[in-house]
Amino acid sequence: MSSVSGKAFDTKLLLRLMQYAKPYRTTLQLGLLMTVILAFLAPLRPILIQHTVDKYIITPDGAGLLRMTLIMTGLLLLETMLQFVNTYLTNWLGQSVIRDLRVQVYAHITRFKLKYFDNTAIGTLVTRVVSDIETIADVFSQGILVIIGDLLQLVVVIVAMFVIDWRLSLISLASVPLLIVTTYVFKKAIKIAFQDVRTQVARLNAFVQEHLTGMSIIQIFNKEESSFKKFSKVNEEHRRAQIRAVWIFSIFFPVVEILSAISLGLLVWWGAKGVIEGIVTLGNLFAFILFIFMLFRPIRQLADRFNTLQMGMVGSERVFNILDTQAHIENKGTVSPAKLKGNIEFDKVWFAYKDEEYVLKEVSFRVSEGETLAIVGATGAGKSSIINILSRFYEINKGIIRVDGVDTREYELEFLRKSIGVVVQDVFLFSDSILNNITLNDPDKSEEEVIEAAKRVGIHNFIQQLPGGYQFDVRERGGMLSLGQRQLISFLRAYIHNPQILVLDEATSSVDSESEMLIQEAIQALTENRTSIIIAHRLATIQAADRILVMDHGKIVERGTHQELLKLGGQYKRLYDLSKLKESA
Repeated sequence: MSSVSGKAFDTKLLLRLMQYAKPYRTTLQLGLLMTVILAFLAPLRPILIQHTVDKYIITPDGAGLLRMTLIMTGLLLLETMLQFVNTYLTNWLGQSVIRDLRVQVYAHITRFKLKYFDNTAIGTLVTRVVSDIETIADVFSQGILVIIGDLLQLVVVIVAMFVIDWRLSLISLASVPLLIVTTYVFKKAIKIAFQDVRTQVARLNAFVQEHLTGMSIIQIFNKEESSFKKFSKVNEEHRRAQIRAVWIFSIFFPVVEILSAISLGLLVWWGAKGVIEGIVTLGNLFAFILFIFMLFRPIRQLADRFNTLQMGMVGSERVFNILDTQAHIENKGTVSPAKLKGNIEFDKVWFAYKDEEYVLKEVSFRVSEGETLAIVGATGAGKSSIINILSRFYEINKGIIRVDGVDTREYELEFLRKSIGVVVQDVFLFSDSILNNITLNDPDKSEEEVIEAAKRVGIHNFIQQLPGGYQFDVRERGGMLSLGQRQLISFLRAYIHNPQILVLDEATSSVDSESEMLIQEAIQALTENRTSIIIAHRLATIQAADRILVMDHGKIVERGTHQELLKLGGQYKRLYDLSKLKESA
């Protein structure tokens, strides 16, 4: 995602970016029209001054001087008004484009398979969606249209200069060849510099996001100092990248100033001599002095404009890399019945997160409608992977998973995931009210419906005791609630969406006894008349399951009811005895 195109200016990239301005074609055209008008108005002031000096000052004419002064004042007011309208239109266009682009990028990212997020820093994606896209707005407000206007103004000014006096024009433009070479070198150097800047910004964002999220671990293990040293190193690399870009820009600006001074000096020397000799009028000399300022001012500004454009192009390149990334689960399924029954079948399923490092090996089992299946085993046995592949968060390598006799790949993906409710151990709550965390802002779920569901699940009283009840703000990641309370909220979240299949992943681990009692009541309500798969370390919570699978190193090694497995005297019996020892301790 940090690739460099190697080009100082990528026309294809710019054309692709301009496609996002199509819905605002009228605004773009108006902005372009204003830019053209302003470019042609620019040389009028020096021409009017030249005419005023030669006609109404050298040969005194008060009335003519007043008339020309009023004309120039009117011209200045017209330019000011057009400049205001142009600035507003281009900024409005830029913000509209990045609004649309940001929506598209965010929607694209939300459809990525989970494997993509396993390999990509969240801070890097935040940079792409926020700051990289923000630089694209400047392509429209301060970049391409303004550069077109500056270049057009240069052409108009140069033409006007040659029409008035070709000798003064050649003298004034004597330093331009050197300026062209300088600009060419600058634009190549600044492209590389800003690629580095955006890379370092992404690294800095990724580091800060990750370490702030994990601040509790840093403080628990007293690693503040080492974390600070790493941050200082990343921050220093960011500073160096910025300084390199500033250094390139700071060289270009003085060079343009020197070349401007050389042109002005040559003009004054030759032009003054021409005035004395009578071959150059004083008005022309005044006009060409203004022309030189009008010529080199856009060139000086072009450095800043090109700076802005390159930033936007680098940002757009990175954003388009995200849009071009095809990391989605294929959604070619068309099956979406009114309701699932809930029959599940794993048929010789093999699955690996990476290459052929299989975490599930030829796993086969069935769960009938309304049954409860429990899965136990040591950490890393492959239990949680079953959840990921059942809902198609990851694709299996071999075998078939069927729901109601249909391959899960034949179901419409959104329908499949809506039909499977998942409650995980590490509950994520958004910085919002309890109500919105339960409904996930679904407008079809009313507060009355949530309250009724909470009563059935048995957690209404707990919520009512919180300040504000269902409007209580849980803050970031649910930090205002205990682990057990967050788990209860996740149970209600699953229940309110009424899935036909329920999966509970370590839902009772690491919670206090009081919360566990509430959770056990919630589990009974959730699993009633639903096909359920329960993954648990605490074997006491799954003894009533219709069937229990024991997994070890990605394989099912035992299966049966609680009593059958105890009689078998195998791995389940050892896990059960070990859990009893822990409880008694």
